[in-house]
Amino acid sequence: MAARPKALIAWSSGKDSAWALHEARREGGYDIVGALTTLTDSFKRVSMHGVREELLRAQLDAAGLRGIEVRIPFPCSNDVYEAKMAAAMQDAIASGVTHVIFGDLFLADLRAWREAKLAEIGVTAVFPLWLRPTAALAREMIDAGVEAHLAVVDLKKLSAGFAGRRFDGALLDALPAETDPCGENGEFHSFVSAGPMLSRRIPVSVGETVEREGFAFADLVPA
Repeated sequence: MAARPKALIAWSSGKDSAWALHEARREGGYDIVGALTTLTDSFKRVSMHGVREELLRAQLDAAGLRGIEVRIPFPCSNDVYEAKMAAAMQDAIASGVTHVIFGDLFLADLRAWREAKLAEIGVTAVFPLWLRPTAALAREMIDAGVEAHLAVVDLKKLSAGFAGRRFDGALLDALPAETDPCGENGEFHSFVSAGPMLSRRIPVSVGETVEREGFAFADLVPA
């Protein structure tokens, strides 16, 4: 039997990357050998999501994934980001990785950019959740036992009170009508603490909320 192609999963610590891992494992087409995460070194937190490094590492341990950290400064230019990511991908290619799995849902420009960048280095992008209706997908995640908190919200789209809330049916019912239920337009980002892709629950508590540069970050703390 032919060996399955080696893949990384682009891992943000949020629900969409976690569900993409679940779907990719269920389909069984890839040997997922690591999780690629961008960390802002100045804050020791997952970039954009603001999740503490120790929570990320506990999460990856529960997911059975080797963490591949791309550390960037703050602020970070696009050139620096691309150079850091290119170095990580060259290491991955040297170890036999040929695919990267993403949790993107419907942003066509972002998908095209990812595909083009990876094609330059001979790697294929994979999108197991592509064009899934997000209202149904959000409910499917919750029904399957995904537990998550909103780690950050965009204050142009949601009030600060949404930061730190559980991603559950009550949250979906409370979201403004124009908000995507999975936050695919950047309305919010999340941290997954339990679900079928994790071998155990990651205990977290919600600390203070900090507003910075137009976003509200809930400090999720290991419980």
